[in-house]
Amino acid sequence: MNGTTAPKIPHRGFVTFCTILATLMQALDSTITNVALPYMQGNLSATSDQITWVLTSYVVAAAIMTSPVGWLSARFGRKNFFILCLTGFTITSMLCGFAQNLPQMVVFRLAQGTFGAALVPLSQSIMLDIYTPEERGSAMAMWGVGVMVGPILGPTLGGYLTDAFDWRWVFFINLPFGLLAIIGLVLFLNETKANRALKFDVVGFAVLSIGIGALQLMLDRGAEQDWFSSTEIIASGIIGLLGLFLFVVHIATAKAPYIPPRIFKDVNFASGLLLMFAIGLVLLASSAILAPYVQVMAGYPVWQAGLLMAPRGLGTMASMMIAGKLASRYDPRKLMAFGILLLAFTLWDMSRWTPAIDIPRLTLITVIQGFGLGFVFIPLQVVAFATLAPDLRTDATALFSLARNVGSAIGISIMSFMLTYNMQLMHTRIGETLTPFNRMMQTGSSYLFWNVTTFGGRAALNAEVTRQALAISYSNDFLLMMWISLPTALLLFLMQRPKRPSARQTSLQTQSVTPNSQTQTAPAHAILD
Repeated sequence: MNGTTAPKIPHRGFVTFCTILATLMQALDSTITNVALPYMQGNLSATSDQITWVLTSYVVAAAIMTSPVGWLSARFGRKNFFILCLTGFTITSMLCGFAQNLPQMVVFRLAQGTFGAALVPLSQSIMLDIYTPEERGSAMAMWGVGVMVGPILGPTLGGYLTDAFDWRWVFFINLPFGLLAIIGLVLFLNETKANRALKFDVVGFAVLSIGIGALQLMLDRGAEQDWFSSTEIIASGIIGLLGLFLFVVHIATAKAPYIPPRIFKDVNFASGLLLMFAIGLVLLASSAILAPYVQVMAGYPVWQAGLLMAPRGLGTMASMMIAGKLASRYDPRKLMAFGILLLAFTLWDMSRWTPAIDIPRLTLITVIQGFGLGFVFIPLQVVAFATLAPDLRTDATALFSLARNVGSAIGISIMSFMLTYNMQLMHTRIGETLTPFNRMMQTGSSYLFWNVTTFGGRAALNAEVTRQALAISYSNDFLLMMWISLPTALLLFLMQRPKRPSARQTSLQTQSVTPNSQTQTAPAHAILD
């Protein structure tokens, strides 16, 4: 056996397949319901404001329950906890499909988010353990397909299932894949030793949950309540910030917080956490903005709009496979810089789009954008976990998922607010120039189509002004995301390039994560210098 090759881990291929399947299920469910909301609204007798709780309840529950994943995994054993969460996620998915009214749906979505929160961090932790440092680039590429492509392809799959069958099938689709993953994990995943002596940090979990929950509610309901002109939003913001502040104080002062403070001393991981937050800001926000742009501005039907979103996911899949191979051979920081530049370029190009955007250009730019995201995401996984002690991996993967989810929520809220605000502002500014004294409005086709002396002419003129204002607002949103993306490249200067481990170090590391071993812990130097 080569000194830098891991000992053969039984059934590693089956374990990899099942963990990726679990990741894909959870990632898809974060966006697959988006296009089905109008159909669910009618069936569940809900208003347009109330139906958004189908999305909010899932996101809030998942955000709150992501942070204690490391503690729960160590306390009850990773295999048992993973199978429990996957089983619960599958069952609650079916219950969501059978829901008869809005209260039932919200309760079932809360439960689904609670069980689904652990799937991504646990699957990533397992993948990091069963692959050597040299193999992690390719391993993270396979795993990342679920995390990155799931949310991108969610609206496409959701639109097809809703159109071809019924909105309930966006939940029923989880049953066969959930059962397959559960059976595979029961048969092939080896258990880790459970530490029954661990005590739960109730105070830390409580203040973090309150902080995240209040912040999420503020972001989700801000646009509806006119933001800080609403007492509810002000109260949610204060409670959210206070909860997060108390959590930071608790981590720094408590004897045994459930998130170890030493995890933040690793510069690569801390920088990677900030970068992941920034990627979260752009990842789902750009997708959430692009989907209605294609439908409302470009005028494509729902089914075609869903298909036009697919190339972005294909670009991401292709780049992940390429970046996974390159990450172990070249400096991952340079690969991330390349990805950030591609992402910024595509957002700049999108800021120059008009409603007459043609399919070839739209497809090319979205493919390049997906390609850039993959080149950031995969090398980031390699760098962030390269120098981290093995016993911190599950906590670290949970924090990464939390940073991505919170970043996505903030990004969507900011972009949605800016879209509405800019549209109103541009509508006012354009409208100021359209008076009866404007010579353009008195002659030619403008007078025929937009005659301000008739009701129909004024309505047509207002519709056109709204359309133009919305086009400018979309451009401003894409430009804002570009300016968010570019500064993240500065974080790369804080990161250290992972060193290639020696044969002895690799041997120690692989022994510490072999499924037959009794523990996952190993000295930090057993991974990398």
